[in-house]
Amino acid sequence: MQQILQNLRDGSTEIADVPAPALRRGHLLIRSEVTLVSAGTERMLVEFGKANMLQKARQQPDKVRMVLEKVRTDGLAATLDAVRSKLDQPLPLGYCNVGTVIGVGGGVTGFSLGDRVVSNGKHAEVVSVPVNLCAKVPDGVSADAAAFTVLGAIALQGIRLVNPTLGECVAVTGLGLIGLVTVQLLRAHGCRVLGIDFDRAKLAMARELGAETVDLSAGEDPVAAAMAFSRGRGMDAVLITASTKSNEPVTQAAHMSRKRGRIVLVGVTGLELSRADFYEKELSFQVSCSYGPGRYDPSYEERGNDYPAAFVRWTEQRNFEAVLDMMAGGAVDVSGLVSHRFDIGQAERAYALLGGGEPSLGILLDYGRGGHANQEHANQERANPELMRRSVALPVAAAAAPSRAPGAQVAFLGAGNYAGRVLIPAFAKAGAQLHTVVSSGGVSSVHFGRKFGFRNASTDTAAALRDGEVDAVVIATQHGSHADLAHAALQQGKHVFVEKPLCLTLDELHAIEHTYAECARQGRAPVLTVGFNRRFSPQVQKMRALLAGVREPKAFVMTVNAGAIPAEHWTQDPEVGGGRLIGEACHFVDLLRHLADAPIIGHQLTAVGNVPGVGIRSDRVSFTLQFADGSFGTVHYLANGDKGFPKERLEVFAAGRVLQLDNFRRLRGYGWPGFSKMHLWRQDKGQVPCAAAFVQAIRGQGPAPIPVEQIFEVARVTIELDAKV
Repeated sequence: MQQILQNLRDGSTEIADVPAPALRRGHLLIRSEVTLVSAGTERMLVEFGKANMLQKARQQPDKVRMVLEKVRTDGLAATLDAVRSKLDQPLPLGYCNVGTVIGVGGGVTGFSLGDRVVSNGKHAEVVSVPVNLCAKVPDGVSADAAAFTVLGAIALQGIRLVNPTLGECVAVTGLGLIGLVTVQLLRAHGCRVLGIDFDRAKLAMARELGAETVDLSAGEDPVAAAMAFSRGRGMDAVLITASTKSNEPVTQAAHMSRKRGRIVLVGVTGLELSRADFYEKELSFQVSCSYGPGRYDPSYEERGNDYPAAFVRWTEQRNFEAVLDMMAGGAVDVSGLVSHRFDIGQAERAYALLGGGEPSLGILLDYGRGGHANQEHANQERANPELMRRSVALPVAAAAAPSRAPGAQVAFLGAGNYAGRVLIPAFAKAGAQLHTVVSSGGVSSVHFGRKFGFRNASTDTAAALRDGEVDAVVIATQHGSHADLAHAALQQGKHVFVEKPLCLTLDELHAIEHTYAECARQGRAPVLTVGFNRRFSPQVQKMRALLAGVREPKAFVMTVNAGAIPAEHWTQDPEVGGGRLIGEACHFVDLLRHLADAPIIGHQLTAVGNVPGVGIRSDRVSFTLQFADGSFGTVHYLANGDKGFPKERLEVFAAGRVLQLDNFRRLRGYGWPGFSKMHLWRQDKGQVPCAAAFVQAIRGQGPAPIPVEQIFEVARVTIELDAKV
């Protein structure tokens, strides 16, 4: 299928051949009919992409600070790799989609095959969208009109925050698509509306919609006009729907407002506010968040947990429905807002128009379906083999795919940032034959597939597991799927590399152990390993060699300055990510187990107290491991430190000597004959040798990277530690 992607590095737009997305639980699979280009948001993205690195940095000072902090802790080279990788990833464009339902995911109610729906789906022939971000299109509302629903919901949410009453005077600053829809919604609400803009054509449209206007290009004074419009009282409310770096719209809004007026920012402006302007009038100022309540809440959007209408009357989905109802009733008419229409194959012309000098307003992208929408048509679309291809062959560049030894055909399940930036390059360097890369949406699999020379990009995990050419799979999905995928891969006779953790529960661990034992009993024991790369880093290998000559017990002190992650992040979800102790601290259980070279026979854990203000406690813990040889290790895993402090520090005390490793860049020895330091120019956490050990093992050229008994031991201990929080 075709999908529009934008390159953040240079701002170029591409129509890519991408595998159709997977149908997921709680989602609808939608065949697109029409999508609307959001002139404001998408123009900003294109302009950002075309900017040079210095201009990009000036536009995102917060990101620059994050980069500088990473340079201090991880080094310049690692930071540059991370920044380049981020800019190199294509961005799927679009969020105003109209189409027909061709697939209904598990757990979804209220939608059927053939339903016409709006959603915030991308510019693509087929999209998979969470059910709470979809709404049915009423009979009588055309696809062209429905394409404005999401923008209308943005306007409506701003109006809900303003909370206007019948007869109030409201100014709308910025008469783009959202501004013109805002004018109509306010007029339908019984408000008197004053529209403000530089564009005379848009001002004329606002007047046709019932607003009075102020022409800034003619030098008209918006404050004076507003005072006259409000009969000298000042505006009751101001909605700013403009997109500009200037502070002027907010300043003007404050000056034209009456005492205790309300100002809501829907668009983007400078925010250097004058305290005096707001203090003297007791003005309220609020920034509106997109489509409404539920936006950016994973529980609502991704997991489909709706808010009770009795307590949250207007969610983003219900705002979609309200806008559609207004269209169906004739209160909102967007037919005059369409300035251009292009076939999806002409999308590059649409974006050239967006970034050029020719005037434009609503740009529609047509997917050539002629407005058909019924269950029979939906079934036909679903059966379309070309449209619904879940795997696409990729042109393999010679530079990206050097000749490699046979016996190591690898499929990647998951193509997120870590997989693309670290794991896939590590396996490529190790000489693995990159067969198929799978992602749920298809965009990242195509990007990394082309970049590293995979044969196929796919959204079909089951097909990759069944493929007889695939020798091994690398599981790099969200943590909650690791156990099921590892279990399925073992049953298919594949070698398995699981990016940590192996699993989230003891029941999952027992199932994997049982399947592995059954494979071994049948004489086909696969290579099973977890991406505990730190044990393969050159400095840790040096530490292990030094400690091998020490016969007495050792004491390990591991300090991890993990950094805070929001509670709503998927890694913190017990079912999806397992929490950070299982999902990340397992690295350090394995590291100490490796250096001690003795089984773990006991463990204890202390977490921060369960006191007010502390939500998640599993990322602020200290736990101690006891080893069979008398050694012990303490891991301080803390998310409440400063980013300027080294992220990982390991100290080992043994036989009157000390080893200190800082952030996998500087290793110092105190009291070690013949050894004082081992410093690296760039951070090396062992990902490349870890992948190489796995590739060699599946070729029969070496042992398993980590003894499987240790993998199971570390998983069990980590899960038991998490249960003590």
